[in-house]
Amino acid sequence: MKLGTERDVLLLDGDCGLCHRLAIFIDKRKRPDADIAFRPIESEDGQNLISTFSKKQQQADTVYIVRNGKTYIRSGAGIRVLLYMKWYWRIWYPFVWLIPLPFRDIVYMIIAKNRQRVFARPNVCTFRID
Repeated sequence: MKLGTERDVLLLDGDCGLCHRLAIFIDKRKRPDADIAFRPIESEDGQNLISTFSKKQQQADTVYIVRNGKTYIRSGAGIRVLLYMKWYWRIWYPFVWLIPLPFRDIVYMIIAKNRQRVFARPNVCTFRID
């Protein structure tokens, strides 16, 4: 299966403690029928996929999700992850989506800026890659 076109993929920073924990959190709570792959941005698969994005998206330095062939970044990616999760997480999607994009992205950027200070880096990227 080809990532990004035939299978949805979540690209996260493999050296980030927060991203690492989020990948494990999501994986444990996703729906049984959710077909999403996890990849570190730094991986060969991740870099190959990112090279197909627009220049603006390639330079975003963010989390990415490719869903049904369309790329989402920052808070848009974070919110869409809810769609892969069990119903009691998925019900939050429409409510969170009502928050205007500029506000969501500001919160995302504040968290992204401080994530390395708050969350220790993992020694190795251990989130499941399938």
